[in-house]
Amino acid sequence: MKKYSSQNFVLAAMIVTVSMTFIDQTIIALAVPKIQAELHLSQSGVQWVINAYVLTMAATFMVAGKFADSFGHKKMVIIGTLIFAISSGACGFTQSNSYSEAWIITFRALQGVGAAFLFSSALALVIATIPLAQRGLKLAVFFAITGAMTGIGPLLGGYLTAWKWQAVFWVNIPVAIAALILIVIAEPVDHVRRVPLDWKGSIVIAAGMTLSVLGFQHASSWGWSNAKTIVCIAAGVALLAGFVVVERRANYPLANLAIFKIRAFFVENIVLFLASMVFVSLFFFASVYAQVSLLDSSSTAGLYILTFFIGFAPAAMRGGRIMDKVGAKGVVVVGAAVSAIGFFLWSERLTTLSSGSQWWSIIIAGAGMGLIIGPAATDASNRSAKETYGEVTGITQTVRYFGSSVGLAVFMTILIQNTSAGASYYELARSSAGRLEFAHAMQDVFYAMSAILAVTFVVALVGLQRGRQEVIPDLDTTA
Repeated sequence: MKKYSSQNFVLAAMIVTVSMTFIDQTIIALAVPKIQAELHLSQSGVQWVINAYVLTMAATFMVAGKFADSFGHKKMVIIGTLIFAISSGACGFTQSNSYSEAWIITFRALQGVGAAFLFSSALALVIATIPLAQRGLKLAVFFAITGAMTGIGPLLGGYLTAWKWQAVFWVNIPVAIAALILIVIAEPVDHVRRVPLDWKGSIVIAAGMTLSVLGFQHASSWGWSNAKTIVCIAAGVALLAGFVVVERRANYPLANLAIFKIRAFFVENIVLFLASMVFVSLFFFASVYAQVSLLDSSSTAGLYILTFFIGFAPAAMRGGRIMDKVGAKGVVVVGAAVSAIGFFLWSERLTTLSSGSQWWSIIIAGAGMGLIIGPAATDASNRSAKETYGEVTGITQTVRYFGSSVGLAVFMTILIQNTSAGASYYELARSSAGRLEFAHAMQDVFYAMSAILAVTFVVALVGLQRGRQEVIPDLDTTA
């Protein structure tokens, strides 16, 4: 079989590979009612079908990154893709019996593990293959396309669910087969640095992420003052703090936390945390708003979300070019300002109950976010030595998913507090008064998103330094 080592081929192979993970974050949302009805799942079971994927993905990202550095990124991409594809197939073959709930939740959790392994390794391969001077543009393409896949999820999920709910899982199998073929014939640059795995650190970080993310995921339903919420978040945060102590004492740490002493890496991770609070949450809230307040069908709601990417994709690629020339600060600062303005304008128009009046503000919000996500992630990754790309990717992705969990918890709380107690989305959509009430509640959510992006602007403006990075640091620099 002929091998291909060109940068563009490696980039395309990795985009196809990780596209499954982004689509799967949102594709299942529209299939949930059918899944619950046919499998007779409890309400908590339904929530776990949605949350198990993100929970295990967030908990294993850092471990997956270290595995990839130690055993080879290409090998880990293949293993992650196989785990993801097999788990997807198993979810689709869930039978309606007394084991239905345990079966589908277990394999959704395994999907998350596979996603963490394939994503951290795939991104590390892209970074290793592409020279520093061209990385901004190439990774902008990577994040623009994969980010758009998150928006395609609801659209694709709507059409597939209309056929049968199992298709939202089975669609991953042909994509995985194509990805495996591309991975096998691709010859990316792959740096391997074999070191003993820090099992103690792995267990502590996984437990800390699991408990804290679980607490944030359920805060809106349990209540912020509920003992379960407080215990989960407090215990999770305590374990994350303990992880820092464990890593400082480890001979071969899971994550070299000294890299946070590099100012750009530290600030870019704060930027990614804040931006991810908004970016990942957006697709859920925009989809629900479109179906409740605009009375859109599930497929039309997907098109409403895709408007965001009319601004996001070209801005991300333009931002990548600028970053390659002058550095990340200007791009990220402008992106945060533009997105904050865009989300504020979008908020103002939500109560018009007209998607046409919102298009330009949605596009502006998308353009601003496109200037943030790719350049910030690329600049953070550029601060690592070549032998630790997987490790650093694991750190940045853990930060992003932690941010998204916090964002979902905060925004869901705002939405619930401003919506009639006990009213379902279906009941609100039945009357014009309910639709308008929901739009006002959602308006407060989007105002909060705008405020967080304004904070992102201040952090980037004050924290980042001007100039383009010219040299990749040696291992000793980050040790």
